[in-house]
Amino acid sequence: MTSKPGLPRRDVLGLIGAGLGATLLPAPLRAQTKGADVGRRHGMSIFGELKYPQGFRHFGYGNPQAPKGGTLSQMPSVGAYNASLLTFDTLNGYILKGNSPPHLDFIFDTLMTRAYDEEDAVYGLVAESVEILDKGNRLVFHLRQAARFHDGSKLTAEDAAFSLNLLKAKGHPLISLNLREMKEAKALDAATLQIVFTGKQTRDLAIFIAGEMPIFSKSWYTDHPFDETTLTPPLASGPYRIGDFKAGSYIVYERVKDYWARDLNVNVGQWNFDKLRFEFYRDRTSGFEAFASGQYQFREEFTSKSWATEYVFPAVKDGRVKRMTLPDHTPSGAQGWFINARREKFSDARVREALTIAFDFEWTNKNLFYGLYKRTSSFFENSPMRAEGLPSPEEVKLLEPWRDKLPASVFGPAYSPPATDGSGQDRKLLRQAADLLDQAGWKIDGGTRKNAKGEALTVEFLGDDPVFQRVEGPFIKNLKLLGIAAQSRLVDSAQFQKRLKSYDFDLTVQRYSLGLTPGIEMRSYWGSEFGRTDGSRNLSGIDNPAVDALIEIVIAAPTRAEQIVAARALDRVLRAGQYWIPQWYKASYALAFWDIFDWPETAPKYERGVERTWWFDAAKAKKLGIEG
Repeated sequence: MTSKPGLPRRDVLGLIGAGLGATLLPAPLRAQTKGADVGRRHGMSIFGELKYPQGFRHFGYGNPQAPKGGTLSQMPSVGAYNASLLTFDTLNGYILKGNSPPHLDFIFDTLMTRAYDEEDAVYGLVAESVEILDKGNRLVFHLRQAARFHDGSKLTAEDAAFSLNLLKAKGHPLISLNLREMKEAKALDAATLQIVFTGKQTRDLAIFIAGEMPIFSKSWYTDHPFDETTLTPPLASGPYRIGDFKAGSYIVYERVKDYWARDLNVNVGQWNFDKLRFEFYRDRTSGFEAFASGQYQFREEFTSKSWATEYVFPAVKDGRVKRMTLPDHTPSGAQGWFINARREKFSDARVREALTIAFDFEWTNKNLFYGLYKRTSSFFENSPMRAEGLPSPEEVKLLEPWRDKLPASVFGPAYSPPATDGSGQDRKLLRQAADLLDQAGWKIDGGTRKNAKGEALTVEFLGDDPVFQRVEGPFIKNLKLLGIAAQSRLVDSAQFQKRLKSYDFDLTVQRYSLGLTPGIEMRSYWGSEFGRTDGSRNLSGIDNPAVDALIEIVIAAPTRAEQIVAARALDRVLRAGQYWIPQWYKASYALAFWDIFDWPETAPKYERGVERTWWFDAAKAKKLGIEG
């Protein structure tokens, strides 16, 4: 079945949120500086010292001898939470309107860039260094004189300030709301950018601004509207530029051979393909068939049935296509059917829990997934922040102020979905689910669950990819046994996105991918304010002051140990709230590719690393008769 995709270079909208945060040093140096101003530094991290010293030659996963050339062609990584990547209708990925293709961030540079063998560090890219001043409320970035846009025009602090102010004013809500704690972004001169915060910013906002926010050309966007969808490629400055494309069919990113930062230590051994080509197909089946026939050469597989049974075509048997499983050290996050608790029929947690109990994961994993998955139960799955057993004294201390407003179960063992007998219809658990529905006022009337008003309890699974229907079929059968009128509704990608953005659904599949150091993105997933904002990731409509408060404690934690404690407390509250029907996870990447690539001995620990660090092997390609 389907699981998570690999993260792109900078998955901006998947990593951010907004709202008021705690007052504390926004960048890494709180413990190191104790409030003192910091001289110029070549990098930042949230906790602890940097791995790489000033003047380092390259990241450990970058191979300086990697050849440049060739093409990496693939179908977009379409995981369970974003089948809309099967099409695109705009080249503007930083506003709410439209669906953009993956990896548009490859064309934009940022002030600093992530090190993918550290948990949360960024190092100088456009900005050679940064000063942290006024107890963390003012950042001064010193830009490299060599920075250029693709047309040769100089990239200045004026462009960087313009970009941040533009995103704050007109960017996607997940960006603009976050940036409201940025009081000012101003160019002090052509090479010096000053950012002033309100004092209410979160610790990771500086990392977010430095490592995630694209730098636009002020001149280009003065002549082109930013807040509209467009198929005009923007002027950018990153390692790739947009080449040939056809909306909804394919897009090619071309390596910029005179890229101004190609020899910087943060880029050495990376961005080795001349072209990155993404092919779009109407569904996974046609996409798989295209891969098997060699129409594109790299594929990450997310469907367990396909991985277990379908890689038997001739090119696999004779070795022209290789398969590889790589460990995934990043948190698996939370994948499941999210229940829209804004709707009155799902406002009672007992109803939501009954739906969870009716899903037989054990039967599904054995009969549909070939036993390849584990059950997800935590919002911090595959992470030390996952709550286990009874809360620790430290967790209780954080939870105690909210005891009167929380279910008593929060103070007991962390909630996990009950394991079934694997029959597909566990009668004991279905009786338990029926009891919960009875308690919530949904009684059986003529074989149908109805409330006191005589309204029938209905459930619609909304999706835009048929792959989930084979899982939802047996699930729906169990719901019908409970007297619930359930159905699966498939819509086109445009309608699906529109309905998600306006929260016009009962249940839908989503996956939240949390970082190694959870931060402001949690607000967009679970924060009350985001639940009232169209286009957010808070699909369930969680509106809980305890959740809001615990999110802020996680964000503000001064040490990683304290953050883990706070995250576990938050996990308990979220799980007790029954906001989702958890699905499954697999802590690995399943990769298949035509044997024309090579890769460094050391992989980036916290990223799949294919686009970033692999390269085209011309000798292998010649043997297979594949042109670069």
